[in-house]
Amino acid sequence: MGYPAGRTMSSAEQLRTVRVNRISSRSDLFPRLIAMQKLADAQGFAIFRVSGSGLPAKQRLVCELENWGSSNAGFGKAFTDAYGDILLDHIDKSLLPLSWAGGYDRAAPGPADFSPFMTRLQDGILPFSGLAFPVRLGAVGNGFILFTGDELDPSSDTIVELHGRCCHIMMDLLSLDERRTAAAEALSEREIACLQLAGDGRISEEIADKLGLSVHTVNAYLGSATIKLDSVNRIQAIAKAIRLGYIS
Repeated sequence: MGYPAGRTMSSAEQLRTVRVNRISSRSDLFPRLIAMQKLADAQGFAIFRVSGSGLPAKQRLVCELENWGSSNAGFGKAFTDAYGDILLDHIDKSLLPLSWAGGYDRAAPGPADFSPFMTRLQDGILPFSGLAFPVRLGAVGNGFILFTGDELDPSSDTIVELHGRCCHIMMDLLSLDERRTAAAEALSEREIACLQLAGDGRISEEIADKLGLSVHTVNAYLGSATIKLDSVNRIQAIAKAIRLGYIS
Protein backbone atom coordinates (compact mmCIF):
# COMPACT_ATOMS: atom_id res chain seq x y z
CA MET A 1 0.00 0.00 0.00
CA GLY A 2 3.03 2.24 -0.02
CA TYR A 3 3.34 2.23 3.75
CA PRO A 4 6.60 1.74 5.67
CA ALA A 5 7.69 -1.90 5.66
CA GLY A 6 6.38 -4.04 8.48
CA ARG A 7 3.57 -1.74 9.55
CA THR A 8 0.63 -3.07 7.53
CA MET A 9 -0.48 -6.16 5.64
CA SER A 10 -0.31 -6.13 1.86
CA SER A 11 -2.71 -8.94 0.97
CA ALA A 12 -5.66 -10.91 2.28
CA GLU A 13 -3.51 -14.04 2.57
CA GLN A 14 -1.05 -12.24 4.86
CA LEU A 15 -3.92 -10.95 6.95
CA ARG A 16 -5.28 -14.44 7.47
CA THR A 17 -1.99 -15.47 9.09
CA VAL A 18 -2.60 -13.01 11.94
CA ARG A 19 -4.28 -14.53 14.97
CA VAL A 20 -7.32 -12.49 15.94
CA ASN A 21 -9.58 -12.73 18.93
CA ARG A 22 -12.79 -14.58 18.21
CA ILE A 23 -15.91 -12.55 18.86
CA SER A 24 -19.35 -13.80 19.81
CA SER A 25 -21.41 -10.88 18.48
CA ARG A 26 -21.07 -7.59 16.65
CA SER A 27 -21.39 -5.72 19.93
CA ASP A 28 -17.91 -7.04 20.79
CA LEU A 29 -16.52 -4.84 18.02
CA PHE A 30 -17.84 -1.57 19.46
CA PRO A 31 -15.21 -1.06 22.21
CA ARG A 32 -12.44 -1.55 19.66
CA LEU A 33 -14.08 0.81 17.18
CA ILE A 34 -14.58 3.45 19.87
CA ALA A 35 -10.88 3.16 20.78
CA MET A 36 -9.98 3.63 17.11
CA GLN A 37 -12.36 6.60 16.88
CA LYS A 38 -10.57 8.23 19.82
CA LEU A 39 -7.19 7.51 18.21
CA ALA A 40 -8.38 9.32 15.08
CA ASP A 41 -9.84 12.17 17.22
CA ALA A 42 -13.08 11.58 15.31
CA GLN A 43 -16.70 11.96 16.36
CA GLY A 44 -18.13 8.87 14.66
CA PHE A 45 -17.40 5.63 12.83
CA ALA A 46 -19.16 3.38 10.33
CA ILE A 47 -18.52 0.05 8.62
CA PHE A 48 -19.65 -0.32 5.02
CA ARG A 49 -19.39 -3.65 3.25
CA VAL A 50 -19.61 -4.44 -0.44
CA SER A 51 -22.81 -6.31 -1.15
CA GLY A 52 -23.96 -7.85 -4.41
CA SER A 53 -23.59 -10.77 -6.75
CA GLY A 54 -19.99 -10.04 -7.63
CA LEU A 55 -20.91 -8.18 -10.82
CA PRO A 56 -19.67 -4.56 -10.54
CA ALA A 57 -22.96 -3.17 -11.86
CA LYS A 58 -24.90 -4.93 -9.11
CA GLN A 59 -22.60 -4.14 -6.19
CA ARG A 60 -23.42 -1.56 -3.55
CA LEU A 61 -22.18 -0.38 -0.18
CA VAL A 62 -24.26 -1.43 2.82
CA CYS A 63 -23.78 0.10 6.26
CA GLU A 64 -23.28 -2.71 8.79
CA LEU A 65 -22.40 -0.75 11.94
CA GLU A 66 -22.29 2.92 12.87
CA ASN A 67 -22.57 5.23 15.86
CA TRP A 68 -23.76 8.37 14.12
CA GLY A 69 -26.98 8.34 16.15
CA SER A 70 -30.61 9.08 15.31
CA SER A 71 -29.96 12.80 14.87
CA ASN A 72 -27.61 11.97 11.98
CA ALA A 73 -29.68 9.16 10.50
CA GLY A 74 -29.18 10.46 6.98
CA PHE A 75 -25.39 10.31 7.08
CA GLY A 76 -25.20 6.78 5.63
CA LYS A 77 -27.29 7.56 2.55
CA ALA A 78 -25.57 10.90 2.07
CA PHE A 79 -22.21 9.18 2.11
CA THR A 80 -23.11 6.45 -0.39
CA ASP A 81 -24.85 8.97 -2.65
CA ALA A 82 -21.74 11.14 -2.65
CA TYR A 83 -18.95 8.58 -2.87
CA GLY A 84 -20.45 5.08 -3.16
CA ASP A 85 -19.61 4.45 -6.82
CA ILE A 86 -16.13 5.92 -6.40
CA LEU A 87 -15.37 3.65 -3.44
CA LEU A 88 -16.62 0.54 -5.25
CA ASP A 89 -14.30 1.32 -8.13
CA HIS A 90 -11.45 2.18 -5.76
CA ILE A 91 -11.47 -1.09 -3.80
CA ASP A 92 -11.02 -3.09 -7.01
CA LYS A 93 -7.84 -1.17 -7.81
CA SER A 94 -6.25 0.10 -4.62
CA LEU A 95 -5.98 -0.32 -0.86
CA LEU A 96 -4.90 3.26 -0.22
CA PRO A 97 -7.06 5.05 2.38
CA LEU A 98 -9.31 7.86 1.20
CA SER A 99 -9.96 11.24 2.73
CA TRP A 100 -12.30 14.14 2.17
CA ALA A 101 -13.02 17.50 3.75
CA GLY A 102 -16.52 18.47 4.80
CA GLY A 103 -18.26 21.68 3.89
CA TYR A 104 -16.85 23.60 6.84
CA ASP A 105 -13.29 22.23 6.95
CA ARG A 106 -10.35 23.80 5.22
CA ALA A 107 -8.33 20.70 4.45
CA ALA A 108 -8.81 16.95 4.13
CA PRO A 109 -7.55 14.78 6.99
CA GLY A 110 -3.95 13.62 7.00
CA PRO A 111 -0.55 15.33 6.95
CA ALA A 112 0.69 16.82 3.69
CA ASP A 113 3.72 14.49 3.53
CA PHE A 114 1.37 11.48 3.59
CA SER A 115 -0.76 12.63 0.64
CA PRO A 116 0.99 10.34 -1.91
CA PHE A 117 -0.28 7.39 0.14
CA MET A 118 -3.91 8.53 0.25
CA THR A 119 -6.66 9.15 -2.29
CA ARG A 120 -8.35 12.52 -2.03
CA LEU A 121 -12.08 12.64 -2.71
CA GLN A 122 -13.96 15.75 -3.80
CA ASP A 123 -14.33 18.11 -0.88
CA GLY A 124 -17.35 20.03 0.34
CA ILE A 125 -20.04 17.52 -0.64
CA LEU A 126 -20.81 16.28 2.87
CA PRO A 127 -21.21 18.26 6.10
CA PHE A 128 -18.50 16.18 7.78
CA SER A 129 -14.90 15.27 6.99
CA GLY A 130 -13.62 11.75 7.11
CA LEU A 131 -11.19 8.95 6.46
CA ALA A 132 -12.20 5.71 4.73
CA PHE A 133 -9.96 2.66 5.08
CA PRO A 134 -10.50 -0.07 2.44
CA VAL A 135 -10.16 -3.74 3.38
CA ARG A 136 -10.15 -6.47 0.74
CA LEU A 137 -10.55 -10.06 1.94
CA GLY A 138 -11.19 -11.91 -1.29
CA ALA A 139 -14.52 -12.62 -2.97
CA VAL A 140 -16.42 -11.74 0.22
CA GLY A 141 -15.67 -9.51 3.17
CA ASN A 142 -14.62 -6.42 1.24
CA GLY A 143 -15.52 -3.02 2.57
CA PHE A 144 -14.52 0.21 4.27
CA ILE A 145 -14.28 1.49 7.82
CA LEU A 146 -14.93 5.22 8.16
CA PHE A 147 -14.01 7.73 10.83
CA THR A 148 -15.81 11.04 10.56
CA GLY A 149 -15.77 14.40 12.29
CA ASP A 150 -14.61 17.99 12.00
CA GLU A 151 -11.04 19.15 11.40
CA LEU A 152 -9.54 15.65 11.60
CA ASP A 153 -5.75 15.84 11.69
CA PRO A 154 -4.23 12.39 12.33
CA SER A 155 -0.50 11.81 11.97
CA SER A 156 0.90 9.47 9.33
CA ASP A 157 1.69 6.87 12.03
CA THR A 158 -1.91 7.09 13.27
CA ILE A 159 -3.26 6.51 9.75
CA VAL A 160 -1.09 3.43 9.33
CA GLU A 161 -2.11 2.13 12.77
CA LEU A 162 -5.80 2.67 12.05
CA HIS A 163 -5.60 0.87 8.72
CA GLY A 164 -4.05 -2.18 10.35
CA ARG A 165 -6.73 -2.27 13.02
CA CYS A 166 -9.45 -1.89 10.38
CA CYS A 167 -8.17 -5.05 8.69
CA HIS A 168 -8.53 -6.99 11.94
CA ILE A 169 -12.04 -5.61 12.52
CA MET A 170 -13.19 -6.70 9.07
CA MET A 171 -11.62 -10.13 9.51
CA ASP A 172 -13.51 -10.63 12.76
CA LEU A 173 -16.77 -9.43 11.19
CA LEU A 174 -16.34 -11.86 8.29
CA SER A 175 -15.46 -14.68 10.67
CA LEU A 176 -18.59 -13.99 12.73
CA ASP A 177 -20.80 -14.07 9.63
CA GLU A 178 -19.21 -17.29 8.42
CA ARG A 179 -19.67 -19.00 11.77
CA ARG A 180 -23.33 -17.94 11.81
CA THR A 181 -23.79 -19.34 8.30
CA ALA A 182 -22.03 -22.57 9.24
CA ALA A 183 -24.24 -23.06 12.28
CA ALA A 184 -27.45 -22.37 10.39
CA GLU A 185 -26.56 -24.17 7.17
CA ALA A 186 -24.37 -27.12 8.10
CA LEU A 187 -23.06 -29.11 5.14
CA SER A 188 -23.99 -32.76 4.76
CA GLU A 189 -21.38 -35.52 4.50
CA ARG A 190 -22.05 -35.92 0.77
CA GLU A 191 -21.70 -32.18 0.15
CA ILE A 192 -18.40 -32.14 2.04
CA ALA A 193 -17.12 -35.17 0.12
CA CYS A 194 -17.98 -33.59 -3.22
CA LEU A 195 -16.40 -30.28 -2.21
CA GLN A 196 -13.24 -32.03 -1.03
CA LEU A 197 -12.80 -33.87 -4.32
CA ALA A 198 -13.61 -30.73 -6.30
CA GLY A 199 -11.01 -28.90 -4.23
CA ASP A 200 -8.54 -31.63 -5.15
CA GLY A 201 -9.07 -30.75 -8.79
CA ARG A 202 -11.54 -33.49 -9.74
CA ILE A 203 -14.24 -32.71 -12.30
CA SER A 204 -17.84 -33.80 -11.77
CA GLU A 205 -17.46 -37.00 -13.80
CA GLU A 206 -14.45 -38.07 -11.71
CA ILE A 207 -16.24 -37.24 -8.45
CA ALA A 208 -19.26 -39.26 -9.58
CA ASP A 209 -17.09 -42.26 -10.39
CA LYS A 210 -15.21 -41.98 -7.08
CA LEU A 211 -18.36 -41.76 -4.93
CA GLY A 212 -20.57 -44.06 -6.98
CA LEU A 213 -23.04 -41.29 -7.83
CA SER A 214 -24.45 -39.86 -11.02
CA VAL A 215 -22.97 -36.67 -12.45
CA HIS A 216 -26.34 -34.99 -11.94
CA THR A 217 -26.32 -35.89 -8.24
CA VAL A 218 -22.74 -34.65 -7.81
CA ASN A 219 -23.62 -31.31 -9.39
CA ALA A 220 -26.70 -31.10 -7.16
CA TYR A 221 -24.56 -31.62 -4.03
CA LEU A 222 -22.03 -29.04 -5.19
CA GLY A 223 -24.83 -26.62 -6.01
CA SER A 224 -26.53 -26.98 -2.63
CA ALA A 225 -23.17 -26.60 -0.85
CA THR A 226 -22.49 -23.43 -2.81
CA ILE A 227 -25.85 -22.01 -1.74
CA LYS A 228 -25.35 -22.97 1.91
CA LEU A 229 -21.93 -21.31 1.90
CA ASP A 230 -23.45 -18.16 0.39
CA SER A 231 -21.02 -18.32 -2.51
CA VAL A 232 -21.40 -17.23 -6.10
CA ASN A 233 -19.67 -20.24 -7.68
CA ARG A 234 -17.95 -23.56 -6.95
CA ILE A 235 -14.49 -22.03 -6.61
CA GLN A 236 -15.63 -19.56 -3.97
CA ALA A 237 -17.51 -22.33 -2.14
CA ILE A 238 -14.35 -24.45 -1.99
CA ALA A 239 -12.32 -21.53 -0.64
CA LYS A 240 -14.95 -20.80 2.00
CA ALA A 241 -15.21 -24.47 2.99
CA ILE A 242 -11.45 -24.50 3.57
CA ARG A 243 -11.65 -21.39 5.77
CA LEU A 244 -14.45 -22.94 7.80
CA GLY A 245 -12.56 -26.20 8.24
CA TYR A 246 -14.99 -28.41 6.30
CA ILE A 247 -12.28 -29.55 3.87
CA SER A 248 -8.51 -29.32 3.67
